[in-house]
Amino acid sequence: MSEHLVTFEQDGAVGIVTLRRPEKFNALDIPMLRALETALDAAEDADGVRVVLLCGEGKGFCAGGDVEAWSALSAADFQVKWVRYGHRVFDRLARLSQPTIAVLSGHALGGGLELAAACDLRVAETQVKLGFPETSIGVVPGWSGTQRAVRRFGAQTVRRLVLGGEMLLAPEALSLGVVDRVVETGRALPEAKAWAEKIAERGPLATEAAKLMIAVAEGEENAAAAEALASGFIALTGDLKEGVKAFKQKRKAEFSRT
Repeated sequence: MSEHLVTFEQDGAVGIVTLRRPEKFNALDIPMLRALETALDAAEDADGVRVVLLCGEGKGFCAGGDVEAWSALSAADFQVKWVRYGHRVFDRLARLSQPTIAVLSGHALGGGLELAAACDLRVAETQVKLGFPETSIGVVPGWSGTQRAVRRFGAQTVRRLVLGGEMLLAPEALSLGVVDRVVETGRALPEAKAWAEKIAERGPLATEAAKLMIAVAEGEENAAAAEALASGFIALTGDLKEGVKAFKQKRKAEFSRT
């Protein structure tokens, strides 16, 4: 069942989304993408969740897109049903209201690294490899590996990964800013949980607004973010309450700029 391919659970203020296809190193196919989208919706809607961790079950965080899932698609289906739908799901992750941490206890390759890049922070175990191997089989990174990854990691680092085919071990990835913390094998999830709990102690509304403003500066968000910030401010005002009350009572509103 697709709902078991990606799960969501809550541990206090921390939500944990887990990719559960270990026999394929959590390679993504359409059912996995659908299940991930559903799990992200659940994480954002869960009462009290202030930070979301993204994990992979087994030995790999995510091996990217399942070649068997996309290689038989027509060109039109590859563009719409694979690339564009993948973008929608990855954008859903990037725009989650809560801060997100990718827990890299296994390799993050191709779409797996793109998935990690869509998170705000990344904790990697020392043995983990990261890279974009797509051009070795004649395809290009299609889920923001040449766009979001460039904004987050820098163009030259992405050139090395995409054009040069380099694989980074976690310590080098840390030096290049591709990951934020490196820990010993088996310590990624405890480290990420501890970090998440510290983040969760901060003001949730301030944290959410700060995440959105950083995304604007980075180019991840634009007009929609400006409208969200302005609407959030307006929603707290007495003027909005008076306007809605007057509308319901079919009278002219008496605004007070409060």
